[in-house]
Amino acid sequence: MRIHGVLGEEKLIRVLGIESTAHTIGVGIAQNREPHILANEKDKYEPEKGGIHPRDASRHHAEKIGSIISRALKKANLKIDDIDAVAVALGPGMGPCLRVGATAARAISSYFGKPLIPVNHAIAHIEIGNLLSGFSDPLVVYISGGNTSIIAYKQKRYRVFGETQDIALGNLIDTFAREAGLAPPYVVNGRHVVELCAERSKEKKLLDLPYIVKGQDVSYGGLLTSSLKMIGKEDLGDVCYSLVEISYSMITEVAERGLAHTRKKEVILTGGVSASKVLTEKLEKMSALHGAKFFSVPPAFAGDNGAMIAWTGLLEYVHGIIIDPSMAYISQRWRVEEVEVVWKE
Repeated sequence: MRIHGVLGEEKLIRVLGIESTAHTIGVGIAQNREPHILANEKDKYEPEKGGIHPRDASRHHAEKIGSIISRALKKANLKIDDIDAVAVALGPGMGPCLRVGATAARAISSYFGKPLIPVNHAIAHIEIGNLLSGFSDPLVVYISGGNTSIIAYKQKRYRVFGETQDIALGNLIDTFAREAGLAPPYVVNGRHVVELCAERSKEKKLLDLPYIVKGQDVSYGGLLTSSLKMIGKEDLGDVCYSLVEISYSMITEVAERGLAHTRKKEVILTGGVSASKVLTEKLEKMSALHGAKFFSVPPAFAGDNGAMIAWTGLLEYVHGIIIDPSMAYISQRWRVEEVEVVWKE
């Protein structure tokens, strides 16, 4: 990406991005020359037991954000004066967590006189995938702890072609792991504990659990309830194996329908759950059957991170999208369809 000044020379632009929508506080720095990503520092809140409490996570973010910003600037070998603008994820996400990032971004913008850029968290996951894959018009399978969507670009907006009707896929496997006594931690050596447990299934026995696909949408609530009821009645390895196979097959089916409907020739898997080798293999095979290229975003950029906010902020900034700090409100349910994607034109 080259942004030219009045004299025709290439103008270097650097944007600092802040991510704080859920369990991760992240700060990234992106620029319009290669390498595009200069820094991607983060710290994750992980409770000793139970799920994520927004209040506790926000306290963690507030304590860490100053040091994370310093680390990002040091990693990029920059000072705050070298930054042209600051971008922040204003939603969707957990209210208390979002407020930490928004407060920090407003402060930096106001104190240092930097333009402020509002970024939709889900769109940032898509755009970092586009950058890393080199794809221009993919079908996006966005899977995380709080999101499960099939998304594609159409008429200046990213449109949702399918999504969960209740809980997200990441929430499904995390909740099951916690209730089954497998977690925390949820990830061991890069693998989710439920997938590791599934590998202990000797016969690869597929239990009779709900497979709920409704048109382009999925529903995981019934699958979670039924799986939990199987604990103690069936071998835990078989329960985990069935949970993984059924839940991943459901999202692969609706992704295939989305691909057939949109006729895209590229598929991106992004979000925290994209680290799953099992899900990656299913989607890769499905894409190949339709003659589509497939790309799974690397773990460092697939989960929540500041680099994706910085990069999306850069795309917006060069197209004139900025906001007054006093108007930088968070939006916990900010959907991707609400954002006009002017930079894709």
